[in-house]
Amino acid sequence: MRQLDAKAVSKDTVQDWAAQETDCTQDTMSKSAVKISSDLLSNPLCEQDPVFLEMVTAFDTAMKRMDSFNQEKVNQIQKTVIEPLKKFSSVFPSLNVAVKRREQTLQDYKRLQSKVEKYEEKEKTGPVLAKLHQAREELRPVKEDFEAKNKQLLEEMPKFYSSRIDYFKPSFESLVRAQVVYYTEMHKIFGDLTAQIDEPGLSDEQRERENEAKLSELRALSIVADD
Repeated sequence: MRQLDAKAVSKDTVQDWAAQETDCTQDTMSKSAVKISSDLLSNPLCEQDPVFLEMVTAFDTAMKRMDSFNQEKVNQIQKTVIEPLKKFSSVFPSLNVAVKRREQTLQDYKRLQSKVEKYEEKEKTGPVLAKLHQAREELRPVKEDFEAKNKQLLEEMPKFYSSRIDYFKPSFESLVRAQVVYYTEMHKIFGDLTAQIDEPGLSDEQRERENEAKLSELRALSIVADD
């Protein structure tokens, strides 16, 4: 009697992947960036300094574009990845029920088979032969039921396994396309932002030194308390 392993199906990595893809951390960060840019625009410094206002406006536009593309990516993944995964996962309960029914039938089959073997080992008296005949009659339909359930699972389980690739392939492709589009747009957005607010000719080290110099000036003010 060939055995089937239902655990191999129920512990598929489909659920893990779906859980990872529904992570909202990136969406939260995108919303937070928009909130920061909006708060900066309402800062009084923007009214006092046109150059600063121009920089903050460019930053705000970039953050809103980023949030828009992020939402498009989330919607795309939800529609073409998460929902198909949930539909695929919905077949597991029915599949597990079929496996459990087969296992229950197998137990009944073994119990009745053991009963038949017990009578076959006894001396062939009239009463024993009568009980043997009755046990064989009880065994026959249970055996046929088990063999039918077993055959069905042996035929259909491999088909179920092999169908996963064809089912998941469009979802994987859609996920890759959504990521490519998103990060391509992010590169453009931040490239444009850098061109608008960046001071040409300055290296990161020079900017860091400038920031430190300005911070030192602030620390030198008498109204700034010493640490």
